[in-house]
Amino acid sequence: MSYMGIWSLGMLWAFSHFQDQLTKDDKEANRLLPNKGDHGLGNEKFKPVVPWPHVEGVEVDLESIRRKNKAKNELNQHGVDNKQQNILQRQYLTFKPQTFVYPDPVLRPGVLGNFEPKEPEPHGVVGGPGEEAKPYVLGPDYKESVQASIKEFGFNMVASDMISLDRSVNDLRQEEKLSANISSAQGLLSNSINDSVKTNTIDSFYRCKYWHYDENLLTSSVVIVFHNEGWSTLMRTVHSVIKRTPRKYLAEIVLIDDFSNKAHLQERLDDYIKQWNGLVKVFRNERREGLIQARSIGAQKAKLGQVLVYLDAHCEVGINWYAPLIAPISKDRTTCTVPLIDYIDGNDYSIEPQQGGDEDGFARGAWDWSLLWKRIPLSHKEKSKRKHKTEPYRSPAMAGGLFAIERDFFFELGLYDPGLQIWGGENFEISYKIWQCGGKLLFVPCSRVGHIYRLQGWQGNPPPVYVGSSPTLKNYVRVVEVWWDEYKDYFYASRPETKALPYGDISELKRFREDHNCKSFKWFMEEIAYDITSYYPLPPKNVDWGEIRGFETSYCIDSMGHTNGGFVELGPCHRMGGNQLFRINEANQLMQYDQCLTKGPDGSKIMITHCNQNEFKEWQFFKNLHRFTHIPSGKCLDRSEVLHQVFISECDSSKATQKWEMNNILSV
Repeated sequence: MSYMGIWSLGMLWAFSHFQDQLTKDDKEANRLLPNKGDHGLGNEKFKPVVPWPHVEGVEVDLESIRRKNKAKNELNQHGVDNKQQNILQRQYLTFKPQTFVYPDPVLRPGVLGNFEPKEPEPHGVVGGPGEEAKPYVLGPDYKESVQASIKEFGFNMVASDMISLDRSVNDLRQEEKLSANISSAQGLLSNSINDSVKTNTIDSFYRCKYWHYDENLLTSSVVIVFHNEGWSTLMRTVHSVIKRTPRKYLAEIVLIDDFSNKAHLQERLDDYIKQWNGLVKVFRNERREGLIQARSIGAQKAKLGQVLVYLDAHCEVGINWYAPLIAPISKDRTTCTVPLIDYIDGNDYSIEPQQGGDEDGFARGAWDWSLLWKRIPLSHKEKSKRKHKTEPYRSPAMAGGLFAIERDFFFELGLYDPGLQIWGGENFEISYKIWQCGGKLLFVPCSRVGHIYRLQGWQGNPPPVYVGSSPTLKNYVRVVEVWWDEYKDYFYASRPETKALPYGDISELKRFREDHNCKSFKWFMEEIAYDITSYYPLPPKNVDWGEIRGFETSYCIDSMGHTNGGFVELGPCHRMGGNQLFRINEANQLMQYDQCLTKGPDGSKIMITHCNQNEFKEWQFFKNLHRFTHIPSGKCLDRSEVLHQVFISECDSSKATQKWEMNNILSV
């Protein structure tokens, strides 16, 4: 027998053995579920504690631990670094063909889907706080501890710690309503529908719960990266995956600790995950790598699943989330899928659909020309491609925190660009790479995952010193230099301060595009992202840009982070750009990112608000005269250094407060 024949038989035996093992594991699923007594989820009546027992803020000395194992760590880290550096040199010049045969899902109206739970899911604590994702609001006695937890972790950890890790959630999946009488559709319905149902008008058929999926789905490794995450939000993410994922498909949950120094994320975490007998694993980075590269490390550590499912460390997966998300990848290995992301309130932990999108709440991922993440309504063109509105649909980009991709395909793509640092831009890089190099990106309405968004008042996680300044802007520049072709000029028009920003060597990434015959960004904009310019038009060229400083003063116009109707103010110039960076373009718009300056409702004070290409064409800058003129009123831009206000008033060449200078600021 040939070598290939022996290899094929060996692979068949291995796969058969693996499937048998999954079946055995499936039988042990109940045993692997966490011991509820370990974390207060039994039948005991819930008793809140006042004040909150704040124990999570304790920090440990990671440096002493690092020195203790220095030789071992250096050896391991050297291996990881080599892998990262060589990823782009080990690519398939053509992607592997699809060999796995997977039939399309089947919609059977009125017949409960084969992956749907047969009974309502159990509560973590019967009658407990936050069950069914109902809001859990704490009283004033907790105000100080709540604020402290938000500052440290970005969420109300006081409330989170009181909510069961295995709590039940609400079902936010989409319904499709038809007006036809059931009698005209009886041929579509199974005999299992009882007579009483048949007499009613169809009002909730064609729902997500009536999809049937072939059970030969790919298995998955769920990868979760965390850095100094709160205990209960991290563990609730893990618990929700175990609770709502069929065990036969869940190969492992891989936790990547990105150099956390909170005590509760050290030995306590190691001991806690032992209850799952190896299903949950934790790997610890020896230095802070940042979310992007930590995810690439996660791909290398996760070896058991055929698909990599990435989740943020503060999520809760929804009912029957797995099959709809993985089925399109099982059908086509070059497909990347994204669940619909619901909003978990970081104060009371209620779960609601995200706002925006079309009449059904469906949106496509997009960007403006300064590379800020946006969502736009699902277009008629995309709707026409589907027979049913609960089918997956194409999106030009993803938000980046939650997605699924076949493991081998992710490696063939080179994982994330190794030059991207910490956070920002990686969602666009992987989206462009997938689309332009022959794959596709789908949003999946029937797979829902809730995500907690950080609250105002969070102190944040500053990047490590070795990264340097402006890592996110450098990431953006790398992305547009590699993937945008001639469209990169529109980015530099929106972000002029990045023109001189060093972004490192991108020659290997350019070679990857050539070797894989990846399509142009023009093709991508015309065929996939065709609707973005309707919402975010290509920006005109800039006339001037920089800080707007009172002539020969130390005061500058500052947006103060206000948008969509907030007033700009006058503040001390800091030469750091950001809220003090503006541009005036050939269309006479005075802008900051996608916002325009215009006069407010009082007809005098200057506000900043969202604008498109045809709005608020109101300004001229006369550089030699140091004057901004408001065209519609004929008045001039003025200021009060005492009141810190910016407004328009009758032009007066003798008034020093109407004189301005615009000074370029370059990011470093």
